[in-house]
Amino acid sequence: MRRISRLTRVAVGVASLALAATACGGTSSEGGDGGKSSAKGDLGLAIAYDIGGKGDQSFNDAAYAGLQKAEKEFGYKTADIEPTEGETDADKEQRLSTLARQGYNPVIGVGFAYGPAMTAVAEKYPDTTFGIVDSVVEGKNVASLVFAEEQASYLAGVAAAKATKTDVVGFIGGVDIPLIHKFRAGFEQGVKATDSKVKVIPQFLTQTAEEGGFSSPDKGKAAAEGQIEKKADVVYQAAGLSGQGVIEAAAKAKVWAIGVDSDQYQQEALAGYKDFILTSATKEVGGSVYALAKSVKDGKALTGTQVFDLKVEGVGLSDSNPKMAEIKGLTDAVAKAKEGIIDGSITVKTE
Repeated sequence: MRRISRLTRVAVGVASLALAATACGGTSSEGGDGGKSSAKGDLGLAIAYDIGGKGDQSFNDAAYAGLQKAEKEFGYKTADIEPTEGETDADKEQRLSTLARQGYNPVIGVGFAYGPAMTAVAEKYPDTTFGIVDSVVEGKNVASLVFAEEQASYLAGVAAAKATKTDVVGFIGGVDIPLIHKFRAGFEQGVKATDSKVKVIPQFLTQTAEEGGFSSPDKGKAAAEGQIEKKADVVYQAAGLSGQGVIEAAAKAKVWAIGVDSDQYQQEALAGYKDFILTSATKEVGGSVYALAKSVKDGKALTGTQVFDLKVEGVGLSDSNPKMAEIKGLTDAVAKAKEGIIDGSITVKTE
């Protein structure tokens, strides 16, 4: 049976990061070797981004923040590489192989799409520790960094139910896949547990990632506008870069948006909309990246399935926007729900 572990709160706390605002860019190497082969152990952490790349103010940028922390603390070379449009599993496999061959350790694929490629590559490079975010890959040298997104989403649902004045809230998922189903399930359960008369309008932007569900702000904006026309006054998005369009639409209509993955209220690129970002369902992607890098640096590489949940503060709900405290009962309701999830009296659905 595959080992499943939960990192301690201390490990995640050490890895807690304030997301740095970043700009979109191409392949980069921090003090890298220009692609030449390097002796094993000379290089440090490398990450390969998911769809949307760096600059999404969400999932990928959180991973980059973890890389920055590791680079600063350990003083070693790092690399972060962008995806290409329409790439195949073979392209991903080549990218991961190149990083391992150059001597980077660990090598992390950011996103479930790296699953097939990592399965193939990890076996070829047994001395390299690999990590994958949001998916489980079997392998003695692979750490699967997964999150209880449904738990954070439940808290987002509680907040939405307390904040709505129209009794209609929306959920916008980037792609219709099991991972995003977890966000929807937790959100809907949290809403209904808080106020059963509140209606949830669910919507997925695309059926596949290749159609741009995680990388098209225009799709997110259009979807949010449609939900707002149906009286939704709180819209929760789990859509990567597309979520920026959701937030923009909510701010324009002067209704609430709920962010995802990182505390989007704090992000410089979204500062113009921050007054309408009620809260964010957060996941410590950056913390997980850093934790794996630290384990390799310490000579005790993490492997197996590493679960980041509410109990270890691997997921949560941000409270940066002071307006949260002004909504009657919201803060107390979220705190009570969090306590229930942690002590097991509330079981959150994943479907």
